[in-house]
Amino acid sequence: MLHKFFEPGDWFAPKKFGYGAGLPIAWQGWVLLLGYLAFALGLGLFVASLGDIWALVSIALIILSTIPFMMIVKRRTKGGWKWRG
Repeated sequence: MLHKFFEPGDWFAPKKFGYGAGLPIAWQGWVLLLGYLAFALGLGLFVASLGDIWALVSIALIILSTIPFMMIVKRRTKGGWKWRG
């Protein structure tokens, strides 16, 4: 089943207005989105009780994980990212 995750195709719909991607249109997009949200929320909840320095570390990790997430979303958006108005 993992090989299906890497098949070519679009995972996200383009936004109707503005720039970027809308909601997922394929199961791979939903897996990616839910995995990213689970990581970010889980990290935030886990680190909230550890102290200030770990809060900064968790913010850095979330920012660093957002970059590849957005690169994948951009690559897998139907029609690419462009201004729609």
